[in-house]
Amino acid sequence: MHKRQLGNSDLHLSPIGFGAWAIGGGDWAFSWGPQDDNDSIAAIHKAIDSGINWIDTAAVYGLGHSEEVVGKAVKSASTKPYLFTKCSMVWDEKREITNSLKQIRREVEDSLRRLQVETIDLYQVHWPKPDEDIEEGWTVMADLQREGKVRWIGVSNFSPSQMERAQKIAPITSNQPPYSMLNRTVEAEILPFCLKHNIGVLNYAPMHSGLLTGAMSKERVAAFPKDDFRRNAKNYQEPLLSRNLAVADFLKAIGTRHNVSAGVVAIAWTLHQPAITAAIVGGRNAKQVEGVLPAIDLRLTDAEVAEINGFLADHP
Repeated sequence: MHKRQLGNSDLHLSPIGFGAWAIGGGDWAFSWGPQDDNDSIAAIHKAIDSGINWIDTAAVYGLGHSEEVVGKAVKSASTKPYLFTKCSMVWDEKREITNSLKQIRREVEDSLRRLQVETIDLYQVHWPKPDEDIEEGWTVMADLQREGKVRWIGVSNFSPSQMERAQKIAPITSNQPPYSMLNRTVEAEILPFCLKHNIGVLNYAPMHSGLLTGAMSKERVAAFPKDDFRRNAKNYQEPLLSRNLAVADFLKAIGTRHNVSAGVVAIAWTLHQPAITAAIVGGRNAKQVEGVLPAIDLRLTDAEVAEINGFLADHP
């Protein structure tokens, strides 16, 4: 497996990592619905046993539960992957979430405890909110790195101007933005900035939260649990839903050439972008993880990428 170096770090990553958003379970604002912890642990073990060497989670996923499940799974795993998590989304006793850059030092201690480790391999600011507190928050992140609480520090959902402000305080190892063929906003400025400044990019939602897996349908969308955040996402509603399912059907045809799913093609399309270091891919059970494993090795040709981009242009 060809591994990719993450920005200015000494971390060499498998092309895809395990994304732990969905395994946070239900009963929080950005839930994917109910989730069985045993399925989650089996999914993580499958990923690790298959060569995926990093897991990306966040404190807010399941309001701490995702980190707890990751910590438990890694304790019993065959090998120890890199652990990446995020701060700056906090919640209160009513489970209401707010953005804060003033509690990072408390947050890191909570994450270390839940993950059952002494050092976090990559610690990321989840959102640059409030904007006026970026410098204060990034200063604490740099302090945590010097103290050895975290090995490397990164950002998530930051704009170029926000990254420039942070860089004046301490180097940024990585940025984590959304990026899929249904959401290409970062191509204009964010990806070029990261490429120029040797900031690694870990894109999340390469299959756009399941829309491009090839397994989604209008019936499945209609049957989503009430606490599945995708119920209210614009790309899961008409008229975009029909268009997006048509894109997935087109990707199935590309996938047939390689004997892989539409979702694997969607992931590989993002990895073709030079600025992308590796993609975050979720999995709620071992079978789902097994289905995306071909994305580790699949490399689309320039002609195939042009073919996909042509279809996207014809179906805006």
